[in-house]
Amino acid sequence: MSFGLLDVYMDRGFRLALTGTPGVGKTTIASQLADVGYQVETVQDIAERFGCIDDVDSEDGARPIDIDDLNTQIHSEWKNNPIKSIVIDGHLSHLLPVDCVVILRCSPSILRKRLTGRSYAEQKISGNVDWEILGSAWAEMDDAVPAIEFDSSSDGVETVFQRIMDWVADDFKPRRPLRLIDWIERGEV
Repeated sequence: MSFGLLDVYMDRGFRLALTGTPGVGKTTIASQLADVGYQVETVQDIAERFGCIDDVDSEDGARPIDIDDLNTQIHSEWKNNPIKSIVIDGHLSHLLPVDCVVILRCSPSILRKRLTGRSYAEQKISGNVDWEILGSAWAEMDDAVPAIEFDSSSDGVETVFQRIMDWVADDFKPRRPLRLIDWIERGEV
């Protein structure tokens, strides 16, 4: 199947949050989606544009984003659908007023290796691995927004990309997975 601009699939633009723990492959997948015509923005870029991001935190090296202020700031601009479909890449993207959410998940042991390779502090690694084990994005999301998850540790980039494209083409169905990834049940913890 050939993928052009998303107008092939939808008669209107939409905002897709691409979320998940750091290290699950969001930026890699976002790049693939950009190659087929999606506009890609990061949460950080959006927060910078609206003045809702702080300087680098000396403890964890992150730039804290005031997500409540950001949601207030973007409200009027995001009231209407975008002309071109947009992917919002970032682990806070599911907290923005989006039309659908793709959550990338990753086996905790693989995630730990990926984050160690980024030279994260052990506290930051453990916090992110714990967040992944809990599947916390699900607890933070609006239940009315269509959402799906994919395991980036067992499926390659092309497979995840294809599944996202199929989900979009099927008008975001299913609206929710029948069964969520449970790392404890899978014996991954």
